[in-house]
Amino acid sequence: MARQRTAEQDPAGPETAERETARAGTAPAGTVRARRRNPLVIAALALAVCAAGAAGWGGWLRYEASHDDAASFARARDDALAAGEQAVQNMNTLDHRSLEKGLDSWEQSTTGELHSQLVDGRDAFADQIAAAKTVSTAKVLSGAVTELDQRAGRAGVMVALRVTVTAPKGEPAVKESRLLGSLTRTAEGWKLSALGQAPVGGTGG
Repeated sequence: MARQRTAEQDPAGPETAERETARAGTAPAGTVRARRRNPLVIAALALAVCAAGAAGWGGWLRYEASHDDAASFARARDDALAAGEQAVQNMNTLDHRSLEKGLDSWEQSTTGELHSQLVDGRDAFADQIAAAKTVSTAKVLSGAVTELDQRAGRAGVMVALRVTVTAPKGEPAVKESRLLGSLTRTAEGWKLSALGQAPVGGTGG
């Protein structure tokens, strides 16, 4: 009879003990081991996400750098073209009634050997224009940058012009021409360092 009462007091045996253990918040040994592996899995996933993020960020930085380089080149090209067109126009504009102002503009538009030539020959050229009493005006028809080296500070332009020369007598003479200019970047911006006629059939690129 004693054995029977003992069985009645603990009818479920080991299963009841497991349930009681679970209620008390103590998991079986196998579950504990599984939970201990979870932080490692999470850390691995976090590292993978970080690596992917770093790769994406690096790609974005490379894209930004290349985009910035392209934008910088485009700005330099536009600056060189604008300066080249203005300088070529200045060099083909001169009014005998305001010679000093016109010749100052020539010198301000140039640098290097071309500038030196203009300074050295200024007085003689002024005398010629004053005697001829001519007025020359230029209009830029089109322009293009033919070369650009940002690091060296050099550029080339081709400019198409329409030049009108008016003398005291006779009709104004109108001539269209294409000129090739070499530009040098100075502390004051791009300036002409050489200027000449473009070869017949030459093209700007």
